[in-house]
Amino acid sequence: MKVLLVKMSSLGDVFHALPAVQDAYQQVPNLEIHWLVEEAFADIPNWHPAVTKVIPIAWRRWRKNLSNADVRAEMKAFYQDLRSTEYDIVLDAQCLIKSAAVTRMAKGPRYGLDKQSCREPLAAMAYQHPQSVAKGQHAIPRVRQLLSQVLDYTIPETFSYGIDRSRWPRPEMAGGYEGDYWLFLHGTTWDTKLWPEVYWCELAKRVVESGRKVVLPWGNDEEKTRADSIASQVTGVEVLPKMGLNALNAYLAHAQVVIGVDTGLSHVVAALEVPSVAIYGATDAVLTGVLGPKVEVLSSNLSCAPCLNKQCDHPDRNDGNPAQPPCYRSIAPQRVFDAALNKLKA
Repeated sequence: MKVLLVKMSSLGDVFHALPAVQDAYQQVPNLEIHWLVEEAFADIPNWHPAVTKVIPIAWRRWRKNLSNADVRAEMKAFYQDLRSTEYDIVLDAQCLIKSAAVTRMAKGPRYGLDKQSCREPLAAMAYQHPQSVAKGQHAIPRVRQLLSQVLDYTIPETFSYGIDRSRWPRPEMAGGYEGDYWLFLHGTTWDTKLWPEVYWCELAKRVVESGRKVVLPWGNDEEKTRADSIASQVTGVEVLPKMGLNALNAYLAHAQVVIGVDTGLSHVVAALEVPSVAIYGATDAVLTGVLGPKVEVLSSNLSCAPCLNKQCDHPDRNDGNPAQPPCYRSIAPQRVFDAALNKLKA
């Protein structure tokens, strides 16, 4: 059976679909999946053995300059590639208007969520076989239910992302270090999603005192400055050079523990099934947060959390140390350290 899976973006959304792909891979004989995904995430579907072809789409880039001749030529080539295959099933697992429009271009019977189940109900008009999946659930079980209904199999009781992390060899560490290390994913997009730097320093001290090393990746100047600052305050912290996702995956895959905030890379860690702790303050882990058999999610117990605000407006935000937002005061370094140790024992 040849299936086109449309799951375009974002990074977290792409990983949310992998457990469903793994279910189908285990349950459906001779399954072959082609995955249509944003070009920035095109490497990820190839990590799963059920995916035999990845079809990159550059909609985020194209939409900025639709009148450009080179862009229009790229779009034409994409359309011709998409139309070159007849599929047994064309499944939109994103169910947004943009993904529904792309789904209509493909050859084959079209499946997706019905208008009561879609986040954008107009998308349901693109599907010949709309499916009902209850809202109010995390994205991962919703996608698992959608695929199981379309492909007619029973969902396994447990789940896996189906990624073999041994495909990434252990990287060479500074000074030839070969012991255990913890990796901190300290960067993210909103200021209100950042765990305080002083907390990262305290946590790093506890990790180093326990006989382990701390490794800090970074992706932009702000994250590099923070990483250098932490390393300057704690002996035994290594700041990595800037690198792409595949190179970083080697460090993630071989870490003893990963500590992260609400960032797309925390979903990567969940998929690699490395023991990890994910810290949530201003944002909500219930519907789209990090989920996996080796992940411990720590959420703020503040009454206004999750506020989903990019700027904190809590009345106590200026009390005490302004670098410690109120919603993270209940998620102190010792609590994170203890949670990580518990995941190692599990």
